[in-house]
Amino acid sequence: MTKHIPASEIRMSQERRRVTLPLAPSLEQRRLQLYAVFLLFDALAIFGGLGTASWLYLGDFFEADSILHTQVMIPLYWTIALSVQVYSLTSLRRINFARGRAVVSLLGAEAVLLFVGFATKSTDEFSRVSAILGLALSLILLVWLRSLVCPLVHARCGEAATNTLLIDDGGVALRVPHAFHIDAREHHLAPDLGDPHMMDRLGLYMLNMDRVLVSCPSERRAAWALVFKSANVSGEIVDPDVRTLGVIGARRERDYSALIVAMGPLGLRARAIKRALDVALAGGAVLALAPLLLVVALLIKLEDGGPVFFVQKRTGRGNRFFPIFKFRSMRVEKLDASGNRSASKDDDRITRIGRFIRGTSIDELPQLFNVLRGEMSIVGPRPHAIGSLAGDKLFWEVDHRYWLRHSLKPGLTGLAQVRGLRGATDTENDLAHRLQADLEYLDGWTIWRDLKIIINTASVLVHDRAF
Repeated sequence: MTKHIPASEIRMSQERRRVTLPLAPSLEQRRLQLYAVFLLFDALAIFGGLGTASWLYLGDFFEADSILHTQVMIPLYWTIALSVQVYSLTSLRRINFARGRAVVSLLGAEAVLLFVGFATKSTDEFSRVSAILGLALSLILLVWLRSLVCPLVHARCGEAATNTLLIDDGGVALRVPHAFHIDAREHHLAPDLGDPHMMDRLGLYMLNMDRVLVSCPSERRAAWALVFKSANVSGEIVDPDVRTLGVIGARRERDYSALIVAMGPLGLRARAIKRALDVALAGGAVLALAPLLLVVALLIKLEDGGPVFFVQKRTGRGNRFFPIFKFRSMRVEKLDASGNRSASKDDDRITRIGRFIRGTSIDELPQLFNVLRGEMSIVGPRPHAIGSLAGDKLFWEVDHRYWLRHSLKPGLTGLAQVRGLRGATDTENDLAHRLQADLEYLDGWTIWRDLKIIINTASVLVHDRAF
């Protein structure tokens, strides 16, 4: 039985296939023109700022020292700007990135100029007031002119500033913002390496494209790869396994190829900085808090004569166990070594002194010794007992991404804690929110974020979720 297709649907299908080739003009030359415009405008901003300052303070726009300052400043600025991507695709796409890098470049150029002037003892010849005022005016002009040419960038190159083509050849459904989307079946496209006419047709579709993606079944990937390599384009083949595995790169050796799925969240330099901060803060805290630690230890001992510390096995960096130290807050006969039961508001296991030190987070202070031993960090995902439950499930049974939080050392405090995500995990949602915060912390570590978390921790040391 023949299926009847309405005439309107046939016309719509024909219109989708009827395209003008090439799909878009080349943007490469337009981007180069915009870079040239930025170079010129940045030079004008520096010239205008320094000249205006000279005119306001010295009464002469073309004062000799100001002109000399400008002549030296502009080449220095351009050199630094080129190295920090002021004239790059990212700058065309993100105006705030361009502004920030331009400001850094100008301040860097001024710093170099001051150093050279100090070394050659030539700074006495320049007016300091005029130079500082000129720098401020140049910064204002740089930022303003960047905003002024932003509409020009969109008019010439569009919002993405690149031409992207996505070819759907029967693979996973995908939408890419600001891209040309082509259905291979509707446009009669195929990676037919035995047909020069088809190769020519594919070449016309990919002409002037900065980036071409294809979504296709696995059996056609090799053919599309050869098409891309022969077409002189930046070609990408969509592979859902890349997302599933969390691939971050690839490696090709003589005898094998491999997908890189993990490299550790911190490099050597970042680890050294973080460790130095840990040792400095933990060491200083132990010395400063020594009287408090001794008093709390004495009170715990006097209450029931049991041990001062509670030592529990927890999972740390690299999924390895380590002994965590806490001031004991529960009765000796009711200690929960595996952490199967979370503490509750009216928990009968907690001692009188225990209730106070838990409510004020003092019970966590012995973990400063874990930090000094290198098992923990000041800031990081909080370590959990291996028997901890979210509802009636173990933590890793709720979400397998739970194990990702062990790629860093556990911390005394973390992003989840300063957001108030503390206490018992009565439901799976309680864990989900904490896990999301921990994974967010792992994504792009900086020392400044650690310092911010440490400062914010002071506001949550006493909290209503500490039982």
